[in-house]
Amino acid sequence: MTDEMTPQRRKGLEMMSKVYGWEMADGPGDFFAHTADHVFGEVWARDGLSIRDRRLLLLGALAATNQVDVAEIQAGAALGNGELTPDDLDEIGLFLCYYIGWPLGSKLTMMFGGVSKKYRKTNHDKES
Repeated sequence: MTDEMTPQRRKGLEMMSKVYGWEMADGPGDFFAHTADHVFGEVWARDGLSIRDRRLLLLGALAATNQVDVAEIQAGAALGNGELTPDDLDEIGLFLCYYIGWPLGSKLTMMFGGVSKKYRKTNHDKES
């Protein structure tokens, strides 16, 4: 096995770092390889949609499938990267309530509120 990183892996890791807002290191195993090389190196890196566009689509899909824990990671990254604001998250939560059902949408909206509160506190602390 070689320690040399392929161009595809490098591209995937760069996109993962952009999407999540922190430096992504290479990882072991086939699952990580598929995630970095294909999901991020190909799908997220395609022309046609911005990272924000893809993030909005992903948030809707995660909400519809009750994956609020993963949506929380995405919401935090979107705030940190400046793709969305806390007000955007409020609007997304309300909008999705009508499409995914009020109970699930409420759960998502409450999670967005927590992410926004943490984001505001972190950014306020940085400004102080």
